[in-house]
Amino acid sequence: MTTLPATPDLAARTALVRAGRIRRSRRRVIVIGCLAVAVLALVAAVIMVGNTIYPVSDVLAVLRGESVPGASFTVGTLRIPRALIGALAGLAFGAAGTTFQTMLRNPLASPDVIGISAGASAAAVLCLVVLHWSGTATMFAALIAGVATAAAIYFAARGGESTGGRLILIGIGIGAMLDAVVSYAIQRAAEWDVAVAMRWLTGSLNGSRWENVLPLGIAVAVLLPLLALLSRQLRALELGDAAATSLGVRVDHVRILLVLAAVALTCFATATTGPIAFVAFLAGPIVSRLVGHGSSLTIPAALMGACLVLTSDLIGQFAFDTRFPVGVITGILGAPYLLFLLIRTSRRGGSS
Repeated sequence: MTTLPATPDLAARTALVRAGRIRRSRRRVIVIGCLAVAVLALVAAVIMVGNTIYPVSDVLAVLRGESVPGASFTVGTLRIPRALIGALAGLAFGAAGTTFQTMLRNPLASPDVIGISAGASAAAVLCLVVLHWSGTATMFAALIAGVATAAAIYFAARGGESTGGRLILIGIGIGAMLDAVVSYAIQRAAEWDVAVAMRWLTGSLNGSRWENVLPLGIAVAVLLPLLALLSRQLRALELGDAAATSLGVRVDHVRILLVLAAVALTCFATATTGPIAFVAFLAGPIVSRLVGHGSSLTIPAALMGACLVLTSDLIGQFAFDTRFPVGVITGILGAPYLLFLLIRTSRRGGSS
């Protein structure tokens, strides 16, 4: 059996496709590298900048375990846990958000929009203002409630041809009900409990402690690589279940793994910092414009999420006369984009 020689047109098209892939891959590597450098720079800024600006030598001395007057407490106890938790929470929110948006093929499908964060928030508020539990117990309650809420939304939306659209609508409805529970609990709470609950609900890095770094760090270290490994299958799911199946993807198995990993990341981050608004919602769309179509967004979106959280924290601390929690700043950034997206979707007759 003889093989026909490739025509000049076919060879040119093949070379063009190969060049496009190389160009997209190079662009993605550059974006990831720039975002990684930006995250490191922002972590350093959060650690060094404040009412007192500490030089790099003092920070390094604290990291080596040396006693530095003033810096040992301010840097070692307050700022380093704050920077680490901010970066880890941003990584978690960014990766989880873009996973949901890609899998459901809808930019509205982020955990804070479809009600997953609301489940964790409702449990945390009830623990704080009704049961008067400690921070660690509240964190685990928020984690369990977030996973349970995601499971309820997922199973209620299963079946049929428009699972993604039903999941978003059901999630928004359940989120609204849980927000009503939060409002009722706060209305009935004592004044001092309200202050604690509201500080948590706004999404804040205030009160970050070393004991909160390890659980969130382990979750990110385990689940973020899992999402990265599943990124090829995730891109196949974006084409639809039938196309993904034809490409050899075990659709139900992969989707369950993706949902579990993304939900767990969201719940660990929410349980640690509170629901930092719109980070999961914004990270994916921003990096999709930087990286371009046809590339995995999991790692770039995670890094962008860390940049958003750390930048917003610096803005909230130092850009105004009053210090604002990080969730207030991210809410100001994300709300206009959400309105724009809703208006655009409405004009297109429901297509995103």
